[in-house]
Amino acid sequence: MADKDIVSKDLLKRIAVDIARMLLHLDVDSAEIIETEYHRIEDRRADLVAHMSGEEGEFILHIEVQNDNDKKMAQRMLRYRSDIIAARPALDVRQYLLYIGKSAFSMAEGIQQTGLDFLYRTMDMAKVDCQALLRQDTPDALVLAILCDFKGRSAQEVVHFIVQRLHQLTGESEGRFREYMRMLEVLSTNRGLDKVIEEEEKMLSRVDETTLPSYRIGLQRGLSDGLEQGIEQGIEQGIEQGMEKGIERGRQQGEERVILRLITRRFGPVSQETRERLETATPTQLENWADNILEARTLEEVFSGAGAPSGNV
Repeated sequence: MADKDIVSKDLLKRIAVDIARMLLHLDVDSAEIIETEYHRIEDRRADLVAHMSGEEGEFILHIEVQNDNDKKMAQRMLRYRSDIIAARPALDVRQYLLYIGKSAFSMAEGIQQTGLDFLYRTMDMAKVDCQALLRQDTPDALVLAILCDFKGRSAQEVVHFIVQRLHQLTGESEGRFREYMRMLEVLSTNRGLDKVIEEEEKMLSRVDETTLPSYRIGLQRGLSDGLEQGIEQGIEQGIEQGMEKGIERGRQQGEERVILRLITRRFGPVSQETRERLETATPTQLENWADNILEARTLEEVFSGAGAPSGNV
């Protein structure tokens, strides 16, 4: 539960203006994040407090993210408001509660008592159209979209789109891609989509074996030898034998093109230096690099021979 809070707060700070515009329909241009920590009996830090500026003037935006239905949420929001007013008495305060929990939303939206009429706005993310965030086409908005309403589209379809766009938008930075995927994995549990995310990650990690030179050469060997157990078994045997001898028997120029294609599909566009490295390689080097592609985590590991177990993107 704590991990979900941390990820959500981080996302809120990154896209405070986008959330204000897209989800809360506030006409703002900029946001200055205000770090807050209020000391009472216990320490409590608000999820997001920002000084907003735009067509609507200047005001303080306060957003809390909640994973479950807290019976004391209204009291907490009132305490936050009083602390914010004490620190910034000249500015209006607008408060919002974003609910990202799995169960149905059931919290109070304010407190009405004699002499007290306190209200704040709530938003159940499960009822927000995910298209509003998907249209932003930024990694942060894409991750947050996993919490929204898919509007009849299958979870597999939406998750596939999010993961593919994250992979494309983060480019060659595997670390950055992994950071967003971790956020996606954590938040997806609120919608019961962790298994869908896991399957999508497996799809990304698979290399198309039919593009390997050894596959093509192995297929030819299997067919020409007329294996008794048929074409399918011949292909399988051809792959195993071709992995050992296929590259050195093929033309080196063709091998270079195929390895370049695999590297590009795995790690993105390559530099001229990498192209020249492939063009000047020996047949033995090409063979080693082809083997490394399946397990390498970075482009450098393709050439160095280091790598992680298969399954990593």
